Amino acid sequence: MNWKCKKTWKQARINTLWCLLGCSIGDFGTIYYFQKIDHSWSNYEVMGLAIINGLLTSIILETIILLKQMDFYSSLKTALGMSFISMIGMEIAMNATDLLLTGGAMLTWWVVPIMLLAGFYTPLPYNYWRLKKYNVSCH
Repeated sequence: MNWKCKKTWKQARINTLWCLLGCSIGDFGTIYYFQKIDHSWSNYEVMGLAIINGLLTSIILETIILLKQMDFYSSLKTALGMSFISMIGMEIAMNATDLLLTGGAMLTWWVVPIMLLAGFYTPLPYNYWRLKKYNVSCH
């Protein structure tokens, strides 16, 4: 496989950024919420819920974007099928970064950019490969 195609890398970056936007809304929103309330959840429970919410918000965002091109069922099916592996990798990378740097479930001004970079670069090669091999894009 040719890993030097600039057009495919550009499209893979765009797709990954859309996925990152969707994932980070749910993920960061959940962690932020739990930072602001009094709760008895462990960091791992909060991070697990953050991952689930990140996956859900990413699927919702991608489905909405795809509605411009296809019907709701096709949009949802495409959002679930084409980028779910990418979203899972992204979520795990972001939360593992948070765990390693802050102890988990803690958003700070300095950790968020690092989490976003980890979340962006982890699935990027997979997104490129998928585009190149199957000519499949979710956006």
